[in-house]
Amino acid sequence: RAPAPAAKLALLFLACLCLVSLTTQAQSASQSAASADIAYTVSLADPPHHLVRVSIALQPGPDERQLQMPVWNALYEVRDFAQYVLDVTAKSASGQVLPVTELDKTTWSISGAAQGLTVTYDIYADAPAPFGAQLNEHHAYFNLAEILMYPAGHTRDWSCALRVEQLPATWTVAVPLHSVGRPGEYAFTAPSYDRLVDSPVEASAFREADFDAGGATYRVVVDAAPADYDMNALIAALRKIVTAETAWMNDRPFDQYLFLYHFPRGPAGGGMEHAYSTAISTSADRLRNDSTAPAAVSAHEFFHLWNVKRIRPQTLEPIDYAHEMYTRALWFSEGVTSTVGNYALLQAGIIDERGYLRHLGGVIGTLQDRPAHLTQSAEESSLDTWLERYPFYRQPERSIDYYGKGEILGVLLDLKMREATHGAKSLRDLFHYLNDEYAKKGRFFPDPGGIADAAKAVTGADFAEFFREYVGGTTEIPYNNFFQTVGLTLNRQMRLVPDPGFRTIRAGNNEGTVVSSVDEGSNSAKAGLLAGDILEEVDGAPVTGPLQPYFAATTAGDRVTLRVLRGSKRLTIRFAMGVRQTHEYVLTDIANVTPEQRARRQAWLKGEDQ
Repeated sequence: RAPAPAAKLALLFLACLCLVSLTTQAQSASQSAASADIAYTVSLADPPHHLVRVSIALQPGPDERQLQMPVWNALYEVRDFAQYVLDVTAKSASGQVLPVTELDKTTWSISGAAQGLTVTYDIYADAPAPFGAQLNEHHAYFNLAEILMYPAGHTRDWSCALRVEQLPATWTVAVPLHSVGRPGEYAFTAPSYDRLVDSPVEASAFREADFDAGGATYRVVVDAAPADYDMNALIAALRKIVTAETAWMNDRPFDQYLFLYHFPRGPAGGGMEHAYSTAISTSADRLRNDSTAPAAVSAHEFFHLWNVKRIRPQTLEPIDYAHEMYTRALWFSEGVTSTVGNYALLQAGIIDERGYLRHLGGVIGTLQDRPAHLTQSAEESSLDTWLERYPFYRQPERSIDYYGKGEILGVLLDLKMREATHGAKSLRDLFHYLNDEYAKKGRFFPDPGGIADAAKAVTGADFAEFFREYVGGTTEIPYNNFFQTVGLTLNRQMRLVPDPGFRTIRAGNNEGTVVSSVDEGSNSAKAGLLAGDILEEVDGAPVTGPLQPYFAATTAGDRVTLRVLRGSKRLTIRFAMGVRQTHEYVLTDIANVTPEQRARRQAWLKGEDQ
């Protein structure tokens, strides 16, 4: 039906309003980019060849500028992202070509830049999420520090604008930044380079959902085949986790938060924390066998919202993208984050008490079975994190894992604080103190010593011996001195387990599972397996995580078929499973648990003070 004349006028008026609105939005977006100290344009120029084109527009200023490419990000590894940079060029604001001089492997100098300039380069990106930067025909994922140069020596609060261009028609962009511009355009702003590159970018035909909890909105973005996961189950678990952790901290320093997931069919694993988001990768094969797999890493990464991103050691500030940054505090920043993450799973009802104690016994067993627990302290493991890229360093005789020992130390510190205060104070109070005294005041805790001082401030008790012996030292931990306060005892049991006769390590950045050692005389050694082989399949199943689950259902004598990559050759290796003795650490009730011990345990597992 044709509209009446009055209706035509109304429609024309509304159309004019929409045009004005869109024009105003476009002008606002242009003004935001034009007024930014640094304006980045990221063009998805050549997905088949993994090439991203980056343009950087800088405001008028000094005649000579230097641009720096970060050497590390996401992982505590020097990865020299400049190795992927191609063809750096520069033009003045008037379009004049400016000379570009490479000063070292990560720094370029441009002359004649007084009136402003634009620098352009291509960069190869094919390192998968959550620790890399990748562009292919399926999606784009960026840790932005891995593709974006920054002005060397620039003011840390220089504002930034980001525009993502040349997307396929079916793709959209998810990034935890303020969006500006018209619908369908992907333009964003950030108050600083640090904030910009702490915001992961996903561009693809992803699926998404959101939910509200405790006054905040949570956006959940998933890049995966829909048949490989259950969005409703994922959101149900996340709702429980965020509710438990915000309640535990009695704090929520955000209104919006982004969970970004990848569930690829192939090697994958890990999570990366960001100030207002996290990026998590779990193999679809693992997810198929364990639907709760994303919950544990999600609980860990979400608690990083406080611990690491806001409750932060002074040794990690200000961020130096060009050099290693050494800290003794990763046992706390990462390991105790695992402590609280697993508390949250328990308090959210995702695991039960029996499952939690079984998990804790397993973490203790992993530490105790590494000979290096007698020679490398938790603080030294934190310092040496920069060596984790090297296979020899990761041998059990050389190093321990600050995640595992840190998680144990977090539990023991919690129990000791409760004992020192007759249950009145706990690890939760320690985090509230750190949040109030450091995070909310924009300060960073001293390293070393800051956590010990905070524990003393909270409880009034002296924890010097605990930190000297077990955090800074390698004294054997008297576990039962701690666990008996909650009516538990740790028992070491011997048992026989099937053994393939070799050990593996995960290479950095999802590069695969590498055979680190092969036991002399073992069946796998006799079959020809060598240290350095990359393990791709076990009995036809792609290897996407720890080796243990692949042999969980086997017994001694069972035939096993491995598919390995050795150099450029793929080999098939068949052998019979062997057997070995191992220790299993189990937490059980002591005889005659007292009502006081039982009450203390109940408060501990609920995360409450008595």
